[in-house]
Amino acid sequence: MQLYTVRELLTEDTVGTLKRIADIGFTQVEPFAFLTFGDALRDGLREAGLSAPTTHQGFIGGDLDEVFESAKALGIQTVIDPFVAPERWQSAADIAQTAEGLNAAAEVAARHGIRVGYHNHDHEISNTIEGVTALEFFAGQLAPEVVLEVDTYWVAVGGADPVALLPKLGDRVVALHIKDGPGTHETKDQVAVGQGSLPIEQIIAAAPDALRVIELDDSRGDRFQAVADSFAFLNGKGLA
Repeated sequence: MQLYTVRELLTEDTVGTLKRIADIGFTQVEPFAFLTFGDALRDGLREAGLSAPTTHQGFIGGDLDEVFESAKALGIQTVIDPFVAPERWQSAADIAQTAEGLNAAAEVAARHGIRVGYHNHDHEISNTIEGVTALEFFAGQLAPEVVLEVDTYWVAVGGADPVALLPKLGDRVVALHIKDGPGTHETKDQVAVGQGSLPIEQIIAAAPDALRVIELDDSRGDRFQAVADSFAFLNGKGLA
């Protein structure tokens, strides 16, 4: 699960929250802004018996060696930049510049045994370049070793069908954010997986080898309970 879902609890009690997550049945989590949690995240992962194969951490234009050294120390294999501002997805030149930043970061990351990726929101989908979504155009500019984590909910919010888009992005997609709701910009409308309108089983079938990461940006209900319900739904379908 993406730890941003329970960000308040994680900040208040990192170790205890990670243990609660493990009690649900999770064995893997995806931290966010992991550098800000320091030793508490390391200790919590160890005490809860959890691993973190991926993480969200802004790194484009930052201190790359610090990020990748810290990730390696936690056993993280893939560092994903989670956000490049919407205005940077309006032109081919700006998108190419972002791709160049990721490609350069990938070279530094490789020296630490780490790979890098990018995670989308809706603006990379609603903007189009040369007849395709900005995300597809972007993917075409990336070095082979750079990967994508596709947030399937934000794909739908951006106006595309995630089931149709995922095959176009191919093997570069190594992880999916699985979330549910009515597919609106209002994050509080998000609900547990299986309780919304997204075709969850078809989405997963469109990228069957990708890591499945449960997340809610927000919700009108208890997000921790929604995570547990999401896990139960996916487990019941044989998709966890």
